[in-house]
This record gives sequence, C-alpha cells and structure tokens, in this order.
Amino acid sequence: QVQLVESGGGLVQAGGSLRLSCVVSGVTFSTYTVGWFRQAPWKEREFVATTTRGGGSGFYADSVEGRFTISRDNAKNTVYLQMNSLQPDDTAVYYCAAMQGTWALSNPTSYDYWGQGTHVTVSS
Repeated sequence: QVQLVESGGGLVQAGGSLRLSCVVSGVTFSTYTVGWFRQAPWKEREFVATTTRGGGSGFYADSVEGRFTISRDNAKNTVYLQMNSLQPDDTAVYYCAAMQGTWALSNPTSYDYWGQGTHVTVSS
C-alpha cells in the first residue's frame, strides 16, 4: 500500500520559516518523482515545487522561487520543502504527491499518489 505522510506544518509569522517533510512508503522511492502542491481556501490546487528522482534538480513555481527549496533523501524515503520568507499568501494546505513519470511536473493530474496534507498558516 502506497502512503505519503506529510508533517511540519503550523502557524508562523510573516517572514518566518517552516520545513515540511513527506515520507513515502510502499514504492521504490528512488524511481518516483515527488512534488509539493498547495491549496488555499476557495482556490484550486497549485504546483509549488518538484524534484527529480536523484534529487539533483528542483523546479519551482514563480511564486516561491528563491524562497522555497525542495530536497530529497532517498535513503530515508523523504522529500523536504524548506520554506523561508513566508508570506500570508503562502497560507494553504500543502500536499506531497508522487509519480513514476518525469513529464508535466507542474500538472497535479500527472501524479499517481497523494498525501493527506499539512496545514500552513502565515500570519501578518
């Protein structure tokens, strides 16, 4: 059974930082692309970041480029999202997602498996 479990969300003031973690089980982790998406109230789910299978490259939405960093530890089956300089617009439920492909990385429909999400609230 494939499971993705996110953690690390919480309440933070604007300008602060959080690190999200996503532990993946039930698949050969190193063969999966894993990304982060977020969904704010009343908005559609949007792409945040994704990383290649080897973890050497990260791809980011324009809105988070330069503030967020995605990384992965294949030995721990874990993907991280370091979020710095957080702003109220970053408030959302953050989801990690996994797929075997390496295309259409920013399209949520490309991903096969999803976690339950972790809440991030940024106060002004």
